[in-house]
Amino acid sequence: MSGVTPVTAAFPRGILPYLLGGVLVGAGAAVIYLTTGIIAGASTFLESTLSYVSGVSRFNRAKYVQSRDWRLVFTAGIVSGAAVYAVVYQGGIWTTKVQWWRLLGGGFLVGIGTRLGKGCTSGHGVCGVGSLSNTSLVNVATFLAFAIGTAQLVQAIGVTP
Repeated sequence: MSGVTPVTAAFPRGILPYLLGGVLVGAGAAVIYLTTGIIAGASTFLESTLSYVSGVSRFNRAKYVQSRDWRLVFTAGIVSGAAVYAVVYQGGIWTTKVQWWRLLGGGFLVGIGTRLGKGCTSGHGVCGVGSLSNTSLVNVATFLAFAIGTAQLVQAIGVTP
């Protein structure tokens, strides 16, 4: 027996880090919603920060311009929090063997997906599912189905980082 169980396969570093991360993400989303009435979706937060540098009307809606300062701080917190964690606990910011061009391509495709899905996993998965939104439930099921299918396909054809 190799010692790999469904729990250790799903949570290779133990359950606690994932549980703590989930509680913190959920608490952050709840605080934002309860204090502002705004759903804490990362793709919308990114769009609001684009209002600083873009003249495109989509990014310059009144709700984005009025709240972009604190949204920018929140977005910077996500990035800097991840960077601090990587430096402290993983010995550096670049913690993957995946080539930069694959990350860039994946990020581009995720960006297209967030536009097509009218939001991202944080907006739909954390806030939408938490409020039992039918649209979010369908979107999260779609995200998961395609993610699992893509992972299985990539593994089957032998793609490595």
